[in-house]
Amino acid sequence: MDILLDEIDREILTVLQANGRISNVELSQYINLSPPATLTRVRRLENAGFIDGYVALVNRSKIGYDMICFVSVTLSIHQVEQVQHFREAMQALPQVLECHHVTGDYDYFLKIVIKNRDDLEQFLMTKLTPIKGVARIHTSLVLREIKQTTVMDIPSSTDGD
Repeated sequence: MDILLDEIDREILTVLQANGRISNVELSQYINLSPPATLTRVRRLENAGFIDGYVALVNRSKIGYDMICFVSVTLSIHQVEQVQHFREAMQALPQVLECHHVTGDYDYFLKIVIKNRDDLEQFLMTKLTPIKGVARIHTSLVLREIKQTTVMDIPSSTDGD
């Protein structure tokens, strides 16, 4: 279902990105619509795929994950079966928060969370390196997060204009 976003839809998406737990009544007051009209719009945005879901963002350091690393991976073979095997392996690793197929010197870019250097070594040596087809790994440790957000700017046009 293709829908065009109007100003109210964009405002709803902006508010929900910043506070996914806001009640429908609070949201309706914020955007100056009745609660039923607001709920109808939110459901329409969900059904159209503009809202993928709602989550709680857990403070990773509070649960013992003190390190973030970016890992670049190059595969030795780029056959469909090998690529699919690697992608499935990434899905199964809980340390991997993000996995992106990229252009350039590497094939994949991973964002992982780990507890410490020993945990990193364990991950690299027992989880990542043994995956069939992994040829090269480059790891960068994050010293300090400067910006981390899930909030995106909602453009006035969703068709790329």
